[in-house]
Amino acid sequence: MSRVLLTACALAALSLAACAGGPVAEPPAMSAPVARPVDYVRDVHSHARPEVARVVDVALDLAADFEASRLSGTATLSITGVPGAQEIILDVLNLDLQAVGGPQAGALAYTLGAEDPTLGQALTVRLDRPLAAGETRRLVIVYATRPDAAALQWLTPAQTAGGRLPYLFSQGQAILTRTWVPTQDSPGIRQTFSARITAPEALKVVMSADHLTPEGEPAGPGRRSWRFRMDNPVPPYLIAIGAGDVAFEAIDDRTGVFTEPSKLAAAHRELVPTAGMVAAAEALYGPYIWGRYDLLVLPPSFPFGGMENPRLTFATPTIIAGDQSLVSLVAHELAHSWSGNLVTNATWDDFWLNEGFTVYFENRIMEAVYGRDRALQEQVLGWNSLQDTLASLPPADTRLKLDLAGRDPDDGMTDVAYEKGAAFLRTIERLVGRERFDVWLRGYFERNAFRPMTTERFLEDIRAHLVQGDAALESRLMMDAWIYQPGMPSNWVPPVSDAFAPVDAAAQAVFVAGAPVSTVPWGEWNTQQRLRFLGWRPEGLEAAGDWLSPAQLADLSATLGLTAEGNAEIVFAWLQIALQHRYDPAVPQAEGFLTGMGRRKFVLPLFRTLWAEADWGRPLATRLYREARPLYHPVTTGSVDPLLGWEG
Repeated sequence: MSRVLLTACALAALSLAACAGGPVAEPPAMSAPVARPVDYVRDVHSHARPEVARVVDVALDLAADFEASRLSGTATLSITGVPGAQEIILDVLNLDLQAVGGPQAGALAYTLGAEDPTLGQALTVRLDRPLAAGETRRLVIVYATRPDAAALQWLTPAQTAGGRLPYLFSQGQAILTRTWVPTQDSPGIRQTFSARITAPEALKVVMSADHLTPEGEPAGPGRRSWRFRMDNPVPPYLIAIGAGDVAFEAIDDRTGVFTEPSKLAAAHRELVPTAGMVAAAEALYGPYIWGRYDLLVLPPSFPFGGMENPRLTFATPTIIAGDQSLVSLVAHELAHSWSGNLVTNATWDDFWLNEGFTVYFENRIMEAVYGRDRALQEQVLGWNSLQDTLASLPPADTRLKLDLAGRDPDDGMTDVAYEKGAAFLRTIERLVGRERFDVWLRGYFERNAFRPMTTERFLEDIRAHLVQGDAALESRLMMDAWIYQPGMPSNWVPPVSDAFAPVDAAAQAVFVAGAPVSTVPWGEWNTQQRLRFLGWRPEGLEAAGDWLSPAQLADLSATLGLTAEGNAEIVFAWLQIALQHRYDPAVPQAEGFLTGMGRRKFVLPLFRTLWAEADWGRPLATRLYREARPLYHPVTTGSVDPLLGWEG
C-alpha cells in the first residue's frame, strides 16, 4: 500500500512544532559514517538495506502522554547512501505513522510492507531526488506509539514504590526499538542520536545519553522538556528512556544512582562498589569512553537483571540484596561498555560476541575487586547453569554461531551465548597465558571499536593478532569446534572452587543422609555458597522423583530463614525446590515473589516448574499469572504466554 499522508500539523511545516509542544532542535551536521560499506552484513531481523542507504543519526522530539500511554511527535533521521539511491528502508512495528517528509522536500511517498508479528513492517520511503555522493539528507517522520508498544512499559502510580506518579521505561533489545522509534533497527547499523522529550512537570526524564538539561526546561502549562545527545554511534537497541519520580545521588565524580526517592538510600549503599569497578575495568582493557557511568534502578517490572544502555545502565531492584552480594550484575553491565556497546555483534546470530566476552570481562572485574576465590565461585555457578542449558536445548542451539532466520532473536539469548562464550575465552586464556591474552583482547577492543562484528571477523582478528600462523596453537585452541559445533569441545576444563567442597559435603549430609539442617553452617557462607547449596541435586534426580519430605522442607525453610529471605537469588533457588515438591506452605511466598517483580530470569523458570506439576501446579500457575501478568513487561509475557497457552 502506498500513501502520501500529511496531517494539518505536519503541513504547517515539517519541523512540526505543534505536534510535540515546542520547536524542534536542529540536529547537528553529520560527519561521514563511521562504518564502511564492507562492514555491512545482511541482518535477517531487519528490513533495512544499509548497503544502499542507511541512518546515521536520529533526532527525536516526542511528547509523553501518560493517560493515553503514547509517545508522539517526530523522528528526524539523517541518512546517507550510495550515489543515486532513491529510497531508504526502515523498520517499524505497530507505529501509527502520520506523515513522512523532508524539511525542504515536503511530503514524501512511502509504502508499508507486509506485517510480521516479530519483525514488523518495512517502511520504504521514496526520496524526492537521488542521493548525491557524500550527501547527508534529513527525513522527518511524524508518528505516535501505541499503548501496547513492546519496548515501552507504562506504569500506574500504584505500580511504583512511591505510589504518587506514573512511570515509563523502555527495553529495546533485541529488536523492539522499532516499536517506538522508526529507524533501521539492526545492531550493525550504528547511529548517533539526540532527543527532546516533553513530559508532565512532576516527572524527571532520563536517557542513555548526555543529559543536556539535567533539570529540564519549561514547555508550557504543567509540562517540562528534557534534552539529550549521544555523540558516539550506537546500535539502535541502546536508545533508552526512563521517566518517573526519579532522584539521583552521586557515588563519585563520574558514577551515580538514579531511582525512586524512597529507594535511593538503599540503592546507593548497595552500588557503592561501582566506582571501583570502573577503575578496575579501565586497568584491564582501556579507557571508558562514554563519559559518565550511572545506573537507573527501575521499578520491579523491569524484565532483565540489567541492560547496558550507554551512560545509564538500567537495573532491576532485585539486585538490592542489602549486602552487595549481587553486584556482579553491575560488573557485567559495565563490561558491556567495551563488549557490546563499543564492539557490537553485527547480527543476532553472533550474540555470543556481546555476551560471552562480557561474562568473561565481568569475571575479571570481580576478580580484580573481590579476589580470585569469589571469581571462581561465580565461574562454577555459571558452569552449572550452562550444563542445565545444554541438556535442555536441541544440539543446533548449543553452538556459539547460530542461525536464527525465521525465529525471534530472543531464542538465542541463552546461557550458550553467555557461559559457553565465556568458557571459550577462558580456554584461550589458559592455553596462551593471561598476559598474552590480555594484550590481544585490549587490542581487539581498540581495533574494532564502533565496528559491527561477526564471528568470522573475530576469527580473522584472533588469527592475525594472537595465533599468528602458529599451527600447533591453532590446533590446541579448537576454535572452529567451539563456534560451529554443538556442545562443549574436549579442551574445556571445568572451573573448580575449593570454597564449594564443604558446601557439597553439607548438601550430601542433609539431602541424602537426612542430617538436620541445623548442621549447615549457613551463617558462615557467602551468597554464592548458599546458592550452591540450594542448587545441589542428588545424582539421578529425574528417576528419583521427590527427594525431600515435607518435614525436611519445613526444616530447611525454618532453620535457614528462607521465608523471610530478602536476597532474590536465594528466594528463587528455594522456591524452585519448594514448588517442585508441591510444598503448600511456600505458595504464599511464591505468590508474593511472582507478583512483586517481573524479572524474566526468575518468572519464566518458576512458572515452568509450576506447569510441570500438572494437577497441583497448573491451576496455581494460571491463578498467579492472571494476577501478575499486568505487572510484567512484554519481554516477560512474550516468554510466559506460550508456556501457559495464555490467551487472556
